[in-house]
Amino acid sequence: MPRWRPRPGHEQAAPRASRAALLVLADGRFPAGGHAHSGGAEAAVKAGRITGPGTLEAFCRGRLHTSGLVAAALAAAATAGLDPLLLDEAADARTPSPSLRTTARKLGRQLTRAARAAWPSPELDALAAARPQGAHQPVVLGLTVRAAGLTPLDAAHAAAYESVTGPATAAVRLLSLDPFAVTAVLARLTPDLDEVAAQAAEAAHRALDEGMDVLPAASAPLLDIYAEQHATWPVRLFAS
Repeated sequence: MPRWRPRPGHEQAAPRASRAALLVLADGRFPAGGHAHSGGAEAAVKAGRITGPGTLEAFCRGRLHTSGLVAAALAAAATAGLDPLLLDEAADARTPSPSLRTTARKLGRQLTRAARAAWPSPELDALAAARPQGAHQPVVLGLTVRAAGLTPLDAAHAAAYESVTGPATAAVRLLSLDPFAVTAVLARLTPDLDEVAAQAAEAAHRALDEGMDVLPAASAPLLDIYAEQHATWPVRLFAS
């Protein structure tokens, strides 16, 4: 898989922040609201599809290569400089579940608040004004990474990482799994994380010249079904 590299005419501006900013974004204490969401894990646990570390790993790998890839590409594209409003529409088109679209916008609105406090940016301000209900979280993440002076590949890594850590953390709480075993699951997924991030960043690079249609549109129908079912539960531990 080729690694993303800027081509002449598409170079990123010199970073204004160190890559430690990426650690801040990935830190569970960053107030972006993700801790309240399971990424489909709660419904998968109830359905008996996640029962332990092995099935959690399979779930996370599947999520990473579908919805995780889509999110990573959208984030990378926003960092690369594609129109965030058009990317937000592209995110809508790639999210068939109404519940997941609502969740993505809620998370985007919360991330916007946190990002504007940490890395003030005219682009984040403009997106907040254009999408007061919240833009899709991956698009906001990409603009946040851009505001922090990082690269599309950094954005793709952050989005890919989020796509698996949310379900992994939720599974610890839902099933009382051994945190060390769950950390080992994430460690085994690191080659896949690198692969997905590189693929997403390369797609974002191509989209600069070829348009939004080259961005991944991988589907995860079971996650969509779980999201719609989960939204009807009267009692649940996670918001989604």
